[in-house]
Amino acid sequence: MDAELSVRIFLLTASAAQGSKAALAAKCSNIQLGKQQNLHTLAMRSSLASDPIVTINSATFYRQHPTATEADDARTNPPIFPNLTFELPSSSRRKQHWCVIGSSSTGKTTFFEILRGQHLCFPPTARSYPHLSSPDIAQKDHRLRSSFRAFQYVGFAGKHGGGLRGGNTAGSYLSARYESRREATDFTLLDYLKGNIELNPSSEFPENPNEDTNLRKVIHDLNLEELVDMPVANLSNGQTRRAKIAKALLDKPEVLLLDEPFMGLDPPTMKAISPLLHRLAEAQEPRILLSLRPQDPLPKWITHVVCLGPELRVAHQGPKSRVLRAMGIGPAARNDVKAGESAASKPSSPSREGLPLRGESSGLEGEPIVEMRDIRVKYGDKVVLGNWQEVIDGEQRQGFNWTVRRGQRWVVCGLNGSGKTTLLSLICSDHPQSYSLPIRLFSLPRLPQRGTPGTSIFDLQSRIGHSSPETHNFFPKHLSLRRCIESAWSDTFLSPSSLTYERDVLVDTYLKWFEPELNPAYTPTSPSSRRIKAESVNNGGHVLYLGSNVATDWADNIRFADLPFSAQRIALLLRALIKKPDLVVLDEAFTGMDAALRDKCLLFLTWGTTKVYSKPPQRGSQSSTKVVDTPREVLDLEGVRVEGLSSEQALIVVSHVKEEVPGLVRDWVYLPEAGTGEKARFGHLEGPLEGVQGGWEEIWGMAE
Repeated sequence: MDAELSVRIFLLTASAAQGSKAALAAKCSNIQLGKQQNLHTLAMRSSLASDPIVTINSATFYRQHPTATEADDARTNPPIFPNLTFELPSSSRRKQHWCVIGSSSTGKTTFFEILRGQHLCFPPTARSYPHLSSPDIAQKDHRLRSSFRAFQYVGFAGKHGGGLRGGNTAGSYLSARYESRREATDFTLLDYLKGNIELNPSSEFPENPNEDTNLRKVIHDLNLEELVDMPVANLSNGQTRRAKIAKALLDKPEVLLLDEPFMGLDPPTMKAISPLLHRLAEAQEPRILLSLRPQDPLPKWITHVVCLGPELRVAHQGPKSRVLRAMGIGPAARNDVKAGESAASKPSSPSREGLPLRGESSGLEGEPIVEMRDIRVKYGDKVVLGNWQEVIDGEQRQGFNWTVRRGQRWVVCGLNGSGKTTLLSLICSDHPQSYSLPIRLFSLPRLPQRGTPGTSIFDLQSRIGHSSPETHNFFPKHLSLRRCIESAWSDTFLSPSSLTYERDVLVDTYLKWFEPELNPAYTPTSPSSRRIKAESVNNGGHVLYLGSNVATDWADNIRFADLPFSAQRIALLLRALIKKPDLVVLDEAFTGMDAALRDKCLLFLTWGTTKVYSKPPQRGSQSSTKVVDTPREVLDLEGVRVEGLSSEQALIVVSHVKEEVPGLVRDWVYLPEAGTGEKARFGHLEGPLEGVQGGWEEIWGMAE
């Protein structure tokens, strides 16, 4: 019995061992299969992670669904970027940082809209977003599956470029930003960044430690700490741009589309923001796509470029070195150069407006037009302008002191938030404190005195021509283009204009001169009226690009809101100049214009219709564009003769860009950063700024 029991135990043990081996083998097989499945899953995830964020393959886009009649579509619904091919990788061995370069009419914003999924795509499958369908995106934030949410757009022009007010609130009038009383709709910058901009929120916003940490980081990175408690209506233009970038970063998109982000920023802020954008792009938190004008500096960290051509087409795209080479920019100019200009170009003689680079004054200086004595602007305990003391003519003075005389041309510079717009609001009587401070305009008293009546705001503003971002934001968008220019002779934007036959003819002349830029339907109808040979006035055989001799009825049918941003700026510039005011105030008036359009406006400011630019007949020529006299037959076609700025007028310009300072400017003032206690600096130029070596750096205090 014992032996039999032993045999049975042995057999049972062997059987159990054999079963254990089989179970172990099965278990090992399952482990191996699991490993293979995990490796397959990881490979799939890796493949998905490397999928492009957006892929466009030979696609053509339309704003409206095309019809069967191609001729009608070509006129009313033209194709957008036909046969476009573009791909933005989600990750690659070498990170790609893209920049879209194009003038104001080539469709940079439209290109960004296409990336976000806007506009009709043909064929429909030619545009896809593989990376947005990956498990990584679902785990990160399922809302990013929407291309409109994954691609965040930040624009600073046109319908995208107003203030920071959100919800259903809006500013009501120009001087509201300077008033001390705060309304319920005067949200602070912190409210804006957190999204607390509704008048009647449904509930309190819950606190999130992670979001608070990210909020503090973004505020610090964009240097907004001192502005968080300030109402958004009080922010300067440059501060507003930084705030909009901060708001977009807080939404944590996959891709951040920045449309001309450096526009309106002072040079120090621009230098600080570019490295910040580079850090974000390198970390891909988020990926960054920029758009720039041809004259804007191209950051060093950009690796790939899309160059847009006319008629909404892509002229070049690919690695930066290859595209810049195709654009005629040499190897030495591929870092921090003007995006569309050759580094070999040098200041020409005479200047771009045809002025001598040295030795010519801006004109005789007459009686004072603006007189400011000991000006200090403060809100409560905070002084925003004039917080310094200085000795003038042996006398201790406190505040800002400035005199602008008839015939002088000034440029006002300073960091964003230094008080430039506040200073101009005092001159234009838009600031409530302009009536309580010791300011005299045109040697007239502001308030009634014994035996002397006061001067109304309408009398003062009738002698001032003013163009600024604030005017742009508040200008009624429903007015026609003609009504916009005619409002120069109105007390307010919407009040009736005081017109005469001579003024009607003058408006027609302005419209004809700028018809190629203002009329969206402009086409050269007659070679004799559009292109007039200029052999009689120069030896280059150049071709003059002028306006039209046809009627200007088109200006009655174009709303201000329907014009491109650059054309809106032209309209407001013409509105400021047309009545020949005693004082012309141009606050960033040329911002948003490409180089050619900006130079045409500067030439018109200097010479009116009496001189024009000639253009070399061969594209890519390195010869300088010349300024020539306008042929008499052209003046006869265009209407009345318009002169440029006269010696009886004064000019005040605000700009952060050297190329936007008119060549007429000879005097400058630099406002210090608010709260530093430093005093304003003044200086004089011996000629146009482009011909003064180190002049721009001296103004900004950056001279070595």
